[in-house]
Amino acid sequence: MASAPSRDPGALVLGIETSCDETAAAVVADGHEILSNVVSSQVADHAPFGGVVPELASRRHLEAIVWVVQQALEQAGKDLNEITGIAVTQGPGLIGALLVGLGLAKALAWARALAIVGINHLEAHLAALRWAEPRAVYPMVALLVSGGHTCLYYIPAQGQMELVGQSVDDAAGEAFDKVAKLFGLGYPGGVRISRLGAGGNPQAYDFPRPMISSGDYNFSFAGLKSALVRFREAHKGQPYRLEDVCASFEQAVVDVLVAKTMAAAQHFGAKAVGAAGGVAANARLRAELGRAAKARGLSLSLAPVELCTDNAAMVAALGSDKLRAGERLGLEAEAVSRVDSSGGLG
Repeated sequence: MASAPSRDPGALVLGIETSCDETAAAVVADGHEILSNVVSSQVADHAPFGGVVPELASRRHLEAIVWVVQQALEQAGKDLNEITGIAVTQGPGLIGALLVGLGLAKALAWARALAIVGINHLEAHLAALRWAEPRAVYPMVALLVSGGHTCLYYIPAQGQMELVGQSVDDAAGEAFDKVAKLFGLGYPGGVRISRLGAGGNPQAYDFPRPMISSGDYNFSFAGLKSALVRFREAHKGQPYRLEDVCASFEQAVVDVLVAKTMAAAQHFGAKAVGAAGGVAANARLRAELGRAAKARGLSLSLAPVELCTDNAAMVAALGSDKLRAGERLGLEAEAVSRVDSSGGLG
């Protein structure tokens, strides 16, 4: 199944993203111009549970996906007859959630004889760096930090990437959510901790910086989470400022992320560092990366805050590149819940 020969499959791409708890669709022209970017959030549905409930997420995707795609087309001022290709998140993510977006994308591609490509959700986050200001400079070391993943990539040029480090247990975003739940702050945890931490003293408590001097580029945040559990137990009945706890915890996470990123940049001789993913919207992390990059004479590229969390514009943009490179997804292709050791879908 392929597009008509006269059509550039990457010219006007419909992106679909349903890897977790955001139902998203976007239309992107020529891999760079965002014509629409619609996101339907499920935060209110999952907040009572303190985290994402997979079955509930799948049901909400089913309810929202057609409307979201229609809205993306309407806001772009386009219809399906004008779309030249479809890009859909194939993984990693929640299987049930992924299947909703993948199923609709396959159906549309088959019905309209459109080229379709499956997208690695992690690579899509890095694709959001094409909209960074200043523009991305290569070679780069990029930090991908989100609710489910914390990874470092060496990117010698746009479209080329090598996974050089990743979380061995809890990702940074996962640690934020678990600590927020521990202190009854609600969901999503990262936002709640950052808001409280903005009014706190980041040096009030000396929480551990796991693996900061490990000599590699991997991450571990389970021990830091456990340190917060012990802190809470040790301070039962004792007064403490939650703002200080949040600020100190956030600083510990940021210190590890920045140190590892800068160490990798030095090792690979990078000219720039970048950051993308949901946690890359964190103000403290963005500021600390900026200071560290400036001190080392490195360029800094940060994904725009509005494109840090899950969205379909990044999916469509990467899809445009892959469609033009001749990549295609077969209608028999399955969703993939996890990446392999190299960061690929396997």
